[in-house]
Amino acid sequence: MRYNIPMAQYVKVIKKSELASGAGKTVFVAGKKLMIANVGGEFFAMDDVCTHAGCSLGTEGILKGSIVTCGCHGGQFDVTTGKVVALPPTKDEISYAVKIEGDDVLVSV
Repeated sequence: MRYNIPMAQYVKVIKKSELASGAGKTVFVAGKKLMIANVGGEFFAMDDVCTHAGCSLGTEGILKGSIVTCGCHGGQFDVTTGKVVALPPTKDEISYAVKIEGDDVLVSV
């Protein structure tokens, strides 16, 4: 039996030069609002909306190392995995695969 399973496709979201190390940014791609984070030159992507109160992690959050702290209530997530590391959120963020092509940062959606 054959199944038609859609292949994830990579979509360019930013240029590496647009996001300094230690910074995060909100982007919109394929109908999704994502946070892109640059952790020491390595890029990560996860859902942007805090699972606790719906605040933007990319625009209101503070990135320190690989941990983003939500600007609304102080919840924390590891941007490398999307996992909650400090309450009040209890639900992890969805994370997305990232690849680099030249100066382009692409996310699998």
